[in-house]
Amino acid sequence: MKMDTRHIRNIGISAHIDSGKTTLTERILYLTNRIHRIHEVKGKDGVGATMDSMALEKERGITIASAATYCNWKGYEINIIDTPGHVDFTIEVERALRVLDGAILVLCSVGGVQSQSITVDQQMKRYKVPCIAFINKCDRSGANPFRVIDQLREKLGHNAVAIQIPIGLENKHAGIIDLISMKAVYFDGDFGQEIRTTEIPPELTDMAHEKREELLDSASVFSDELTDALLEEREIPETMVIAALRKGVLARKLTPVMMGSAYKNKGIQVLMDSVCDLLPSPLDVENYALDLDNEEAPHLLLPENDKPPVALAFKLEDGQYGQLTYIRAYQGDLKKGDTIINARSGKKVKIGRIVRMHADQMEEMENIPAGFIGAFFGIDCASGDTFTAPGLCLSMSSMHVPKPVISLAIKPKDNKSETNMSKALNRFTKEDPTFTTHYNHETGDTLISGMGELHLDVYIERMRREYDAELITGVPKVAYREAITKKSPFDYTHKKQTGGAGQFGRVTGYIEPIADEEFIFENKVTGGRIPTQYIPACEKGFAQCMKKGPWMKYPVTGIKVVLEDGASHAVDSSEMAFTAAAKAAFKTAYAKAGPALLEPIMKVVVETPAEFQGGVMGSLNQRRGMIVGAHDEGVTSIVETHVPLAEMFGYATIIRSLTQGKAQFTMEFFTYKPVPKSIVEQIQKDAADNAKTGT
Repeated sequence: MKMDTRHIRNIGISAHIDSGKTTLTERILYLTNRIHRIHEVKGKDGVGATMDSMALEKERGITIASAATYCNWKGYEINIIDTPGHVDFTIEVERALRVLDGAILVLCSVGGVQSQSITVDQQMKRYKVPCIAFINKCDRSGANPFRVIDQLREKLGHNAVAIQIPIGLENKHAGIIDLISMKAVYFDGDFGQEIRTTEIPPELTDMAHEKREELLDSASVFSDELTDALLEEREIPETMVIAALRKGVLARKLTPVMMGSAYKNKGIQVLMDSVCDLLPSPLDVENYALDLDNEEAPHLLLPENDKPPVALAFKLEDGQYGQLTYIRAYQGDLKKGDTIINARSGKKVKIGRIVRMHADQMEEMENIPAGFIGAFFGIDCASGDTFTAPGLCLSMSSMHVPKPVISLAIKPKDNKSETNMSKALNRFTKEDPTFTTHYNHETGDTLISGMGELHLDVYIERMRREYDAELITGVPKVAYREAITKKSPFDYTHKKQTGGAGQFGRVTGYIEPIADEEFIFENKVTGGRIPTQYIPACEKGFAQCMKKGPWMKYPVTGIKVVLEDGASHAVDSSEMAFTAAAKAAFKTAYAKAGPALLEPIMKVVVETPAEFQGGVMGSLNQRRGMIVGAHDEGVTSIVETHVPLAEMFGYATIIRSLTQGKAQFTMEFFTYKPVPKSIVEQIQKDAADNAKTGT
């Protein structure tokens, strides 16, 4: 496979729920001849969008797993990853942005910058992904793209500048005016495939000139040539404006904004031109690996085929033909039959089958050149593994993986379901790092943990459908944490004589609360009072206590342990003795350190018609919610609150009945906060009742 690396674009499409990401991808595929018929996301034809290939996605009209595809546009090869909008599937967005060079941030012209848009923007910042914005749904009632541009500046801090203005809005939306070429562009034909360019309508001339001035003013910051041309009032060629905009985008200091309607097929071709003109190729992005031979010093990777290969496995899927591993090649050419090394395990791997994905279909390839995205078949690895040429000791930095906040007990109905359930859990935990499982020996339940009710719902449904595993599900459980509120000293001696060599170890020091860290161990022992070889055993003992708190048996967080002194015995001291001493010392100090129970607090944003605002606020107050802000945007009222996760179970049903099904809400993890005393007592009582009944 041959292709000029400068003509490659690896892009993602990210946005809030229901902003039209998948519809936009569908239109792009149609206009680039990748598909020959358009199917709607929530279509009546029963087919569903191409990129939503899972049966569940088609039924619910949502994207669950990110899907990869590629297309060609005017000599450019564009690899596209369509990502989910729901925060429950946030890992899919993380891993897509980790390997992409650029992104399209899709915003709804009515909803504007919504809660999930903010999360996606933070993820782009984390991986330094340059982006352009597309304001979709300009044909909808209440559309106001210029308000959305203001929100991009205020809420996300983007230097946003319109490079288009709409010709008409709502049901009068007919096309766009391109401020770079100063032409009106209309999209004719059933699917907007015929582009018609005309002069700007007279009623929009003044506005177009005013917005072009703003555009040139913003772009000139990135080009001396453009600044000179403006000062000398010379004719400004389109290429000069595009070059200045591109420079601003690559530096992440400028966000060009386009407009249109994916559903009505308006503005897509011009958006594709901007992807090619403004977003980076693999040559424009600096990617670094960590040099494991040199104290993890950053090592610049060059997207050249003659260099030794370095690639990242960013997503796994279990298909009908075995494990499919999505690969982004950062350096070197990966060919069929080559031997590469898995940097994490050190194992040699021979590349067998190489494919490229088009949603759930695949095409055979001979190689994956530098800068490309492809997939391997039949290679055993984990998500986030780095593959390198033999002799290279490099590793790509890992992805940010958020911790699960909600758990659910599941039990198989029969033996057949038990076998199928364990197969499903093995596969899903390997594919999705935010989905974890744990077997509770006391109750005999398997606990699954994830990012939200929808996340767990989807996996339970997939176990039923894909693995024929019939399950009994328990009540969702909140991932509580324990913490301490004050400093507490310890001085504990562990002694045991059982004939023969005994056990002896003494540890002295204190524990204290810390912020923003889970566990810190500090050794201040001097003069060899505890021999050096036993210090790790002490740390291990303290660390083991963090997994299950002595008070309510939840994991402990935010503790610093300082070991100041101790004593050992020449014969009776051992690692085991010091581990036991540390465990007992922790328990005695913990009881006097004012233990507190912490619960996950969620940031909940409700978008509701204004007439239901009072009822929505009341329902959130009843759930111990703290209202952070409420404001109206057109006919919609937006209420932002911080609510304990424990109070949010089943809220989707409540809000539907409260607002006649017209409101929607998003929920994402915010922080951990102490649980009120009355609630702690209730949790303790429930735990005691459950222990009696064995549930």
